[in-house]
Amino acid sequence: METRREFLGASALSAAALSSAMAMRPGLAAPAGSAKKIRIGVVGGGFGAAFQWHNHPNCEVAAVTDLRADRRKRLRERYRCDNFYESLEVMLQRAKNLDAVAVFTGAPDHARHVEMCMRRGLHVVCAVPACLTLAEAERLKELKEKTGLRYMMAETSYYRQACIYARNLFRSGGFGAIFYSEVEYYHNQDLDKIVNDKTTMFYEPDGSRSWRWGYPPMLYPTHSTGFLVGVTGERILRVSSLGWGTSHPHNDDNRYNNPFWNEAALMQTDRGHMVRCNMFKLVGAGGERAQWFGEKGSLYMRNRGLHPNTWAQRTGDPTAPPEPVEIPEYWKSDMLPEPMRLASGHGGSHVFISAEFINALVEDREPAIDLYESLAMTVPGIVAHESSLKNGEQMEVPQFDRSG
Repeated sequence: METRREFLGASALSAAALSSAMAMRPGLAAPAGSAKKIRIGVVGGGFGAAFQWHNHPNCEVAAVTDLRADRRKRLRERYRCDNFYESLEVMLQRAKNLDAVAVFTGAPDHARHVEMCMRRGLHVVCAVPACLTLAEAERLKELKEKTGLRYMMAETSYYRQACIYARNLFRSGGFGAIFYSEVEYYHNQDLDKIVNDKTTMFYEPDGSRSWRWGYPPMLYPTHSTGFLVGVTGERILRVSSLGWGTSHPHNDDNRYNNPFWNEAALMQTDRGHMVRCNMFKLVGAGGERAQWFGEKGSLYMRNRGLHPNTWAQRTGDPTAPPEPVEIPEYWKSDMLPEPMRLASGHGGSHVFISAEFINALVEDREPAIDLYESLAMTVPGIVAHESSLKNGEQMEVPQFDRSG
């Protein structure tokens, strides 16, 4: 559910679609005239140090924590916060007057840490994925609906500039129906470093293996599925997935019993549409991208220099070439409070995630990527991995939308 109007810049679209999309110009992202301050605690000094809470005029970073002293130091310096704690547990016990917590810990801990915070009456923004099991998804839904607290998943694909563009184009009718999407996340790993370099993300400082060792690709699906759910709002109902791996310590000996480097799934949505979703960790490619195929036209996201952002419009001339599309730099616009109009990571998405969560709390509303959208992006990957382990068996995807 989108809560903020967005606009399309000039492009090679049909005049009708462009006119409609341009009418969706946003207002100021910062709540006008509000003096309310959100006091947020940040846990996790790796990825958690990459956001801009401290630049929002309605936010104060009131506490930070990490198990590692070097990352605590990073958080203190990044957010100019001297209230630091040795663990999330200690922060929750001692930090005073917090309104919310930003959870950026390891993926297997997300659901548990979110539950800890929400049970103390705190709103939560959390790194992806929302959870790793269907049981965790059910507990999060129950807790959200019992407490009424706000939850947002920090999914970067949703706010990549090309995805904002695609979402606006879809809502303005430029695609017509998007009957097929290709969504993908490629994050190639260095085989030698995985085994031999103890300074990589696959190891803890003491040399033990981190949660990333052997982690199943489809349990990290949201950088791909976010390009579908975040554009059309569809729900994935069925999935068939296949996996591929090689004999390697990463695959032969891990806590997840996962044999795969790469997984590819074919999914069907609640509107009868098709999605091909790739999650690859051993591949000669890189990045997060999508292609949306519509009855009126198709949008191809830029692919690391292989081709530009491209719009192929359906016309009466089958030989008509596609045309390059200039995607606006939305982070420079009044979609953000002025202090947050900064270039940021993952395709300009970090500033939008930071602003949207704080805005939602100030305005007392659900954030764009609320718990239901988050689970719609996360749960299909959980089922897809099970399908891969069953040689592509088509499986139904449980739904975790709002009760009633």
